[in-house]
Formats: sequence, structure tokens, C-alpha cells
Amino acid sequence: METATLHRISEQEWRIEPHGKMLVPAVIYASERLAREMDEKVREQLENVASLPGIERAAYAMPDAHWGYGFPIGGVAAFDAGRGGVVSAGGVGFDISCGVRTMLTGLQAEDIEEVKQELANALFHHIPAGVGSRGKIELTDAELDAMLEGGAEWALRRGYGCEADLSRTEEHGRVEGANALAISAFAKNRQRREMGTLGSGNHYLEVQRVTEVYDEAAAAVFGLRVNDVVVSIHCGSRGLGHQIGTEYLREMLVQAKSYGIELPDRELACAPIDSPLGQKYLGAMRGGINCALANRQIITHLVRRAFAEVLPAAELTVLYDVSHNTCKVEEHRTNGTEKTVFVHRKGATRAFGPNHPAVPEALRAVGQPVLIGGTMGTASYILRGMEEGEARSFSSSCHGAGRQMSRTQATKHWRGRQLMDELAARGILIRSPSPRGVAEEAPGAYKDVSVVVEASENAGLSKRVARLEPMICIKG
Repeated sequence: METATLHRISEQEWRIEPHGKMLVPAVIYASERLAREMDEKVREQLENVASLPGIERAAYAMPDAHWGYGFPIGGVAAFDAGRGGVVSAGGVGFDISCGVRTMLTGLQAEDIEEVKQELANALFHHIPAGVGSRGKIELTDAELDAMLEGGAEWALRRGYGCEADLSRTEEHGRVEGANALAISAFAKNRQRREMGTLGSGNHYLEVQRVTEVYDEAAAAVFGLRVNDVVVSIHCGSRGLGHQIGTEYLREMLVQAKSYGIELPDRELACAPIDSPLGQKYLGAMRGGINCALANRQIITHLVRRAFAEVLPAAELTVLYDVSHNTCKVEEHRTNGTEKTVFVHRKGATRAFGPNHPAVPEALRAVGQPVLIGGTMGTASYILRGMEEGEARSFSSSCHGAGRQMSRTQATKHWRGRQLMDELAARGILIRSPSPRGVAEEAPGAYKDVSVVVEASENAGLSKRVARLEPMICIKG
């Protein structure tokens, strides 16, 4: 991105003042290096978001932002229903409630090294991964509707996991207001055999070791020490979420004019929050969130089963589960007033600071865990929310490394089998049904996640707690 088009506010903050049809400024949080590396489309898309009705404060881009569908991935925007605010399917994304769940194991890295091959095989056997992957669970129509409205609570009632898991899950594992009737039969049918599966793309399950601790006090609260082993699950609502996004984007585009909405970009199709279509989408989208929460809950159960076969002494407990493709109703201060707003986070992680009531009581003193996925050959991070993040970005932070190369470009640079061999030589075992999928997700296709999280910390969005490096990666 040409930084001359941006007004620099600080080392990590860039601003585009309202012009044309923009109603609010556009703000990009990034180091100069990251800002220069961003596609010009990020600026263009952020300006378009800033022109949508009812937007509050500013349209924001996180340090890992890159071009997306309508909204940039790494985009954040909040809308006030009372001011004619809108909800946009493009502002949530197609993989509704894609997110990360991290679990503690009580093990040390040397415990894994002794059985690494066996554990990798067990995890790959128990957790289906890849395009169109299907699990052993097949839901009836009634069970699908119950899952969509019950989320992880539904999964728990089915015997997947324990009550303590929900206390460490965003929304306690179930978001209110889901409406199974707002989801098409076709979308539901896509999900009938996909519960408990990872899917493809950048989704993964990793066994990781803690290699560095930056914030000793927060790490102690989170239960993290150097050389500890954790397990992270990164996935979302699978085919159901994609179908919801596809269908509602089409309907929002058709109805935009009838609502008096002039779209700066067809991909920003939206509807007034309080309109029948807006409410219908919110009900369907919340069903997608519950689907993703239930999916990660089931995968947690399958991970425990795999560990029990290889390392029966392991005790896997959930540290936290948080999504990064959602629209949430939250209370935020704008222009000196507390308001109820609909916060769209697309490729951005909620990051509530210390003492926020939505953070589990056991973690509240230090803030919400912010789980940042890296790549299968580099690092991931655990951060925590910061108080200043409320004013800076509606308590939002980055969500990962952010792509810098398309999947097609990546396959021209790397071969999956060769990449898997190179990573194995470094002690990282990859299990995947698709060598091409591995090539598409090559570490070199992404930005440097360490630079991204450092920029997030320097911008006051979230603070580093621990660095994680992969030992085993199950890839779709």
C-alpha cells in the first residue's frame, strides 16, 4: 500500500480522513513495514466500509489485514441500529465463527517427543480433515436444529466434553438469538455429516509447545509455562456457514435498493439491522456461530480420545475458545456515551481487557485470552486483551499472520510432499489428506506472525503472553 495516501498518527496507527461518501475515518493499525506490504485493496475496502449507514467511530483494519470479500480480512466495524445501522454478511465472512480453541495438557515437550509419531497418527485418525471431510456423526433434521440453537451446550448434552469446557468458551458455548428456521434446508444438509471435522484451507489442529513467556503474571493465570504442551484447534462452521453467507449476500444485494441503501461495492451487500432481512440474517448467522462452537466442542472430545490412547496421563482442559468471524451485540463507549452496537469482526479477534464482565472470572484480572494462529512451520501466540483496546478498536485485535500470497501462487512456489519432509526434518510432523492443501498453506505464503503480534501490542490492541511452536499439525 502506498503510505503517502495515509496520514500517520503514530508508529502503529494510520488514518484516512472522511472524504467522498465516507461517514467516518478509516484507521489502519500496522507498523510501517506491514502498512507498505498491505494490498491497495485494503485501503479501498476500508473506505467503502466507512461509508455504510450507521457506522460508529471508524472503520478499522488490524495489522494482519489483507483483501477480502467486501470487508478486508482483518476488518472491524460497529453499527448502531438506532441510527439506521446495517448488518453485512460480507462483514462476517463465509466461515462464520471461525475461531481458535486452545487446551492445556499438563504435559511437557519431552513427553510428546517419545510418542510423537504415534500421537500424530492417532489425531489424524480421529479428526477428519480436508475438503468435504465427513465425520462419523450424522444428524437428523431435528438434531440439526437443536445443534444450531444449542451450540456447544448441545454438544455437551450429547456427551462431548465436560461442563468446565463451557466456562472457558466465548458466550459460554451458545449465542442467544439463533434461529434454525432462518437457515435453508440446503445449508443444513451440507452440515449433516460435517460435525467434528476440521475442513480445509487454513484450518488445523496443532500440538504446540510454549517456547517463550512474555508476561509472567498473565501466563500464570492462563496456566502457561515454558516447555508446556498445548493443543490448538482452528476451524469454523464448515459448509453450513459458507452457504449461509452465500445465500444472504445474494438476498441482501437484491433488496438493498428497497431499503434505500446505495452500495459502494456489490460485495458489501447489507440490510438494516432492524429490518426483517437483517433480523433473519442475524438469526441464521447466530446459528452458524453455534455450529462452529459445537464443532470445536466435538473436536475437543475427539482430541481427548486420541490422547487417551497414546498418553493416558494427559489431562486436557480448555484455556479458552474465541471466534474471529462474527457480528456481536456489545456495549461500547462512542462519543462519550455507552451504546449498544453490532460489532462486525472479520478476521479479527475479540480482545476484552482486564475486569470485563464477559471474561471468565478466573481470567478476568488479566483480561481475555486472545488466540492467534500462525502457520504450520512458524509460531502461534497467546495474547491478552488490553484496556485501551476498547477505545482503539472496539476491543479487537489481529487473528493470525494474514496471507501475502494467493493459494494458486503458493502452489507454484512449493510442493506439499517436499514441504512436509522439510518440516519433519525440523521436528514438525504434518498429517494431511492433501499435499496440495499443504502447499497452499506454506508458511511463506503468510506474513510474519511475530511482526503482526508485535504491531498489535505496540498499537495497544493486545499484549503478548506466550509464544507457541508446532510439534504436530493436522492439516486439511
